[in-house]
Amino acid sequence: MKYNCLNPISPVGLNKFNDQYEKVDKVEEAELLLVRSASMHDMEFSDKLLAIARAGAGVNNIPLEKCAERGIVVFNTPGANANGVKELVIAGLILASRDIIGGVNWVQSVKDNPDIAKLVEKEKSKFAGKEIQGKKFGVIGLGAIGVLVANAAKRLGMEVYGCDPFISVDSAWNLSRDIIHVKTREEIYRECDYISVHVPLIENEKPELNTKQMINKEAIDKMKDGVIILNFARDLLVQDDDMEVALTSGKVAKYVTDFPNAKTAKMNNVIAIPHLGASTEESEDNCAKMAVMQLMDYAENGNIKNSVNYPNCDAGVCEAAGRITILHKNIPNMLSQFTSAISSMDVNIANLVNKSKGDYAYTIIDIEASDNAEVVAKLEAMKGVLKVRVIK
Repeated sequence: MKYNCLNPISPVGLNKFNDQYEKVDKVEEAELLLVRSASMHDMEFSDKLLAIARAGAGVNNIPLEKCAERGIVVFNTPGANANGVKELVIAGLILASRDIIGGVNWVQSVKDNPDIAKLVEKEKSKFAGKEIQGKKFGVIGLGAIGVLVANAAKRLGMEVYGCDPFISVDSAWNLSRDIIHVKTREEIYRECDYISVHVPLIENEKPELNTKQMINKEAIDKMKDGVIILNFARDLLVQDDDMEVALTSGKVAKYVTDFPNAKTAKMNNVIAIPHLGASTEESEDNCAKMAVMQLMDYAENGNIKNSVNYPNCDAGVCEAAGRITILHKNIPNMLSQFTSAISSMDVNIANLVNKSKGDYAYTIIDIEASDNAEVVAKLEAMKGVLKVRVIK
């Protein structure tokens, strides 16, 4: 298998590749691609390309639909950078509660004054803040990062509220039993002194499902006066114009964002951090390791885990004579066509796993035959089939 890195990828991850994998310089020669921030929307994809792994969570730089239509599986690495983001959220929480940045900047402005020690005692009250212990902290979105943030805030002595109608079983198990689970964002808005958002960017006609610009005038009006809002998830979760009005009036005391733009960078009472959430050596190593392991499992076993354009599907290691995988449209009668084609060749099916996700589906079929060229040809000729691979 040949792979290419569109961005520098941590060697800790790349070292996971065994001697069956070769790094190549030309993208068009690669069967597997690893990427971080490089934009792929204008790229032409080779017919050789099987999968792309994003060493990180966001995939806005990858044309997901285009890849799905070409039978190219796109992976991301959710949770691999969760601890790094969690630590920065807590740092943002403290920075917004105590005017540390204002104080540090003031010291720099008077650092050459020989009476600086006396000035400090005189002026320090201007930078007084408030403690977070005992305050109400709301977390919207209890995924890998949100759970860690909620648990950390609880350990710091805060009264923590969490909201996520789609919380996974794993997240529920990892969430502290002391977190107050509420059903709606409105309860978070109404109750909490601090609000941290950790949701994906989703456009939906239903208000309860839509997250694009979810922090807007309507939402802010429901919040406490002097609320502090933290956004380490996505830039477009917040309506910047409405936030500026709320900051000017004092309705929102501070807005902490990891996504500065031309507007927020100039706004008063904004702590704008240059997208440092996952910028730690450990996060980059973890993302690279997860990305590589997912690519290897897909290349060697046909298993899909953490794909954003195809369903997760795991059949383990093949124990039968052969394994065929099929990337196809999620339309009726596909499975019966697959099984009929295989049985018509007098081949027995040992195991079959099928999963779907939106318009696309994935099928893994283990068969009791090692010579499967004719079977593959029949499958490839079917309408709705996008790519067929022989794993074994």
